Amino acid sequence: MIGRHSLYARRQRREMAVSPEIETGRNRLLITAALFAVAFTVVAARLVDVGLLAGSPAPRLAETQNRAIHQPSRADIVDRNGVLLATSLKIASLYADARLIDQPDETAARLRTVLPDEDPARLRKRLASGRAFVWLRRHLTPRQQFAINRLGIPGLEFRTEETRLYPAGRLTVHVLGLTDIDDRGIAGTESRFDKVLRRDAAPLRLTLDLRVQYAMRTELARAMRRFSAIGAAGVVMDVTNGEVLALVSLPDFDPKNANRADQQARFNRATLGVYEMGSTFKIFTTAMALDSGKVTLRSGYDATNPIRVARFVIRDFHAKRRWLSVPEIFMYSSNIGAVKMALDVGIAEQRAFMDRLGLLRPAPIELSEIGAPLVPAKWREVNAMTISFGHGLAVSPVQLTAGVAAIINGGVLYPPTLRRRPAGEPLVGLRVISQRTSEQMRRLMRLVVEKGTGGKAAVAGYLVGGKTGTADKVVGRRYRDKALMSSFIGAFPMTAPRYVVFAMLDEPTGTKETSNFATGGWVAAPVVGAVIARIGPLLGMRPIDEEAPETRRRMAIDIVTAKPGKRRLASF
Repeated sequence: MIGRHSLYARRQRREMAVSPEIETGRNRLLITAALFAVAFTVVAARLVDVGLLAGSPAPRLAETQNRAIHQPSRADIVDRNGVLLATSLKIASLYADARLIDQPDETAARLRTVLPDEDPARLRKRLASGRAFVWLRRHLTPRQQFAINRLGIPGLEFRTEETRLYPAGRLTVHVLGLTDIDDRGIAGTESRFDKVLRRDAAPLRLTLDLRVQYAMRTELARAMRRFSAIGAAGVVMDVTNGEVLALVSLPDFDPKNANRADQQARFNRATLGVYEMGSTFKIFTTAMALDSGKVTLRSGYDATNPIRVARFVIRDFHAKRRWLSVPEIFMYSSNIGAVKMALDVGIAEQRAFMDRLGLLRPAPIELSEIGAPLVPAKWREVNAMTISFGHGLAVSPVQLTAGVAAIINGGVLYPPTLRRRPAGEPLVGLRVISQRTSEQMRRLMRLVVEKGTGGKAAVAGYLVGGKTGTADKVVGRRYRDKALMSSFIGAFPMTAPRYVVFAMLDEPTGTKETSNFATGGWVAAPVVGAVIARIGPLLGMRPIDEEAPETRRRMAIDIVTAKPGKRRLASF
């Protein structure tokens, strides 16, 4: 029994004994398991930190990178009501590392399946250049980028750039201008405010009202078609501060296809073009004469015979062949009467007056395309005579509009502007005539629409006043036969003017409905009337009772209809 028990004990001790090799392997397994456990714990903790803890830098980093991709480097442009006019979008452009292109011909052929308008010779040349970076196509559409990516060609890469978009298209092209392929301003406000748009994140707010702009462009385009004109220009301005609500030049072009636009379409007639404005200048001549104190509303001049100057003859288009009072000279648009008023004031005084109105220097409006007025080298008597009725001094439509605004707003000239004035910024103007003279000019301009040549600009309830202008067109140094610049400038309401509206047609042709006349009263005055009828309600201008006693009293004017000694009065 003892021997058997001893044998069993020895066997149990042998089974319990472990060799050193087995013990070492066991220890290594334990260490490896522990390391895996620690690693999984660290990963789990990091996932919790990234996904749940607010203080993690990873979301902020992702947000920063996302902003860098999507935040444009050029600020938006909006109209006075915040409507988007110009914005920048990120877009892909295609380039190649030509060192990685093994088969330039085959690569060019495959690329043209996506970009069929690309020149194959140009593509092959660039792909075979061996250069580290060559542009292949700037500003791809997302569909094009996707299709090129699917080709899977090594060496073709994409770079994110910006492209400028203009939601209103051709409607605002002459105001906004353009940017080049590198998103730098090259025309219009894009050029004028290039540094501001690149520096500031906030949108650039213009004075433009897209609704008013649309109304002006629509009516001008309709008149161009109706009268077969080769061009047109229009301006709407707030007379109380010089803000431009509409500025149109036709023909225009689509900014998406600017490279296809010809020179005529690119030319801004409203600010770059300078023209002899015809009888609209009689507004300035009459205001100057009245403000000088040398002429009153009861003054008059003999307009019986034309005026001869050297080999030239100055005549009246609507000749009355009699003595005319100052209101009649203005109402009937007498060239003879305007000449005599200007000479009574004086040559030097006339030049100084035109200078105060800003008509002898380029308009200070915020555009790149600004025309310099054509001013006589020497302001002689003959120059004073022709300038009095709008010949011999060429200005831009925006200059004329700003000058007329000063005549009717109480006598203060405000520089025309396209940028909204920040709140609190002082409004600075220059007094050019007295308040009394301004009130007299309002009555005279109302008289033109009520009884004179501007009747087709009348709009019930808006008490429109204005002046027609028709001038022979100057080409080179000569006047072209039967080529007219026909215009009308109007304002409303004349009891307290708020807006001035200008319209001009270049080389219009009369129709049967106009008895073949193409003068300002026939072709441009209706445009101004149509624009006022459309924009008056949009701008919150309530119609007024034109026949109300108070309105009639404020617009009343006594007209002397015969020479002193045979005076007769007619009240309007």
